[in-house]
Amino acid sequence: MIRTARADDADTIHAIYAPAVTGSAITFETELPGVEAMRQRIVNRLQHYPWLVWEEHGEVLAYAYATRFRERAAYDWIAETSIYVHANARRRGIAGHLYGVLLDVMRLQGINQAVGVITMPGEVSVSLHEAMGFTPAGVWPKSGYKLGQWWDVGVWQKELQTPTNPPVPIRTFSSLADSRELQDILQASPH
Repeated sequence: MIRTARADDADTIHAIYAPAVTGSAITFETELPGVEAMRQRIVNRLQHYPWLVWEEHGEVLAYAYATRFRERAAYDWIAETSIYVHANARRRGIAGHLYGVLLDVMRLQGINQAVGVITMPGEVSVSLHEAMGFTPAGVWPKSGYKLGQWWDVGVWQKELQTPTNPPVPIRTFSSLADSRELQDILQASPH
């Protein structure tokens, strides 16, 4: 099932994230955050943006979240997305289902565009984003240094809905947390 992340998911989310930090350039985070830091990320992010998990038999196998793209107020209607799947749960369609629900929740909030930032070459991430309808928006050459080399970063974007003029203010995730609209989206997801 897909549900909203909780603070007590921090241990499992941390374990899913750890290999991306310590053994890859998927994330440019170079120091593994502690479980408590992960707990605070979950709690803080849920105030404004969705953080969802895929759970089977009481075990979290994947998570996806949105976050602020840039700090300036004019960027309120665009958000960056991230998704991580446990190594033992890959190639089962979990990422596509979870990502689709994340994008639906972002639409509910009034977010117009989603942005995926991918360390290149990132074939798996590129394939996922393009399967979800994202299109390439550019490459930032040699943007990050990790594991002894420089990495290019590709940007993919997806319009979630047509922007209005003037725009309607974004609904925070916390204001939707108990809404019937959110529950309908989550319950419509695969179980």
